[in-house]
Amino acid sequence: MDFKQIQELVKMINKSNISELSIEQDKFKITIKQKDNEVQQVIAVPAAAAPIQTVAAVAPAAAPVQAATSAPAAPAAPKADNLITIKSPMIGTFYRSAGPDKAPFINVGDEIAAGKVVCIIEAMKLFNEIESEVSGKIVKVLVDDATPVEYDQPLFLVEP
Repeated sequence: MDFKQIQELVKMINKSNISELSIEQDKFKITIKQKDNEVQQVIAVPAAAAPIQTVAAVAPAAAPVQAATSAPAAPAAPKADNLITIKSPMIGTFYRSAGPDKAPFINVGDEIAAGKVVCIIEAMKLFNEIESEVSGKIVKVLVDDATPVEYDQPLFLVEP
C-alpha cells in the first residue's frame, strides 16, 4: 500500500461515519481512527454562550429602569460594574482542580493575588495552569468543571 492509497483511505473515512478501520496485508498493518466530534462540540458551545452573554449584557440596561422604582436593586448595579473578569487565554477543557480527588484551586469567596493559579485548561493533552492577572475576591465561577471553553470566554468574576 503506498502513501496515496493511505491518503485516499483517510479522506474516505473522514467523509463517512466509520470511527475506525484496520487493514492487514502480508507484513503491513494500518489502523485509521477518526476523532470523536469533540471539536464540533467545542465550536458549538461558544455559539450557544454568545447569545447568553448578549442577553446578560441587555439585562443590566433594563435594571436601571427597575432600580428607579425600587431602592434595594440600586446597590446591586454598582457591584456588577466594578467586577473584573478573568477570561480564558486559550481553547480547551476547563478544570477547577489538579485532579478529580484534589481540592479546587479557588472557590467563591477566596482572596486571590496576581500570579495565583486559578484553574487548568487542557489543550491537546497539555495541562496549562492559568494564573490570575488581578488581585481580589472571587465572586463567581462562570464555567462548570470539565467543560469546553473558548478563547476569551469569561471564567471567573473578581471583585478588586
